[in-house]
Amino acid sequence: MSTVHAGMTMSLDGFVADRHGGTARLSDPATANGSEYMAELIRETGAVVLGRRTFAMAEDPDRFVGNYEFQVPIFVVTHTPPDVLPKQDERLTFTFVTDGIASAVARAKAAAGDRAVKVIGASVVRQALRAGLADEVHVDIAPVLLGAGLPLFGDPELDGVVLRRIGVREVGTFTSLRFEVVSPPIVGGKPSLEGR
Repeated sequence: MSTVHAGMTMSLDGFVADRHGGTARLSDPATANGSEYMAELIRETGAVVLGRRTFAMAEDPDRFVGNYEFQVPIFVVTHTPPDVLPKQDERLTFTFVTDGIASAVARAKAAAGDRAVKVIGASVVRQALRAGLADEVHVDIAPVLLGAGLPLFGDPELDGVVLRRIGVREVGTFTSLRFEVVSPPIVGGKPSLEGR
């Protein structure tokens, strides 16, 4: 059965984009396509859930086909699908999901088979954690301080999420951390069990 891995690369001070929305300082050639680390991520990934902001960061959405590291079905959580669908092929398809994170994750799990679903994008990562949908949290720490920008976490609704470290790895200049989600957040004094 598919597991759900939520996370992405962030700065040491917790930001996934700088104050201008840029992510260039968070990239490292050692984690790019061609590395064993990236090859492992590609092998384990059967589907991806993206936030609309992460999807929109591509200057040309048609370039996802053949260029994005994960050539798998992609589910974009959005309120408004684009007027023109991006290019797709037999491996990489796009589904724009307008009825929330739980629906997107369920559809991605069905598409992924026994491989993992990656949830990528600050908002959808937080949504998946709040809803109790994430089995693991994966964060690659870039050795930079951005000072301000878009935080990955910093959400009071994540209070009570308990994680257990299951992996630490050096990847080039980055530190890759993996955690199992032991318990979901506390909502109204009780753990949230949505999606479990």
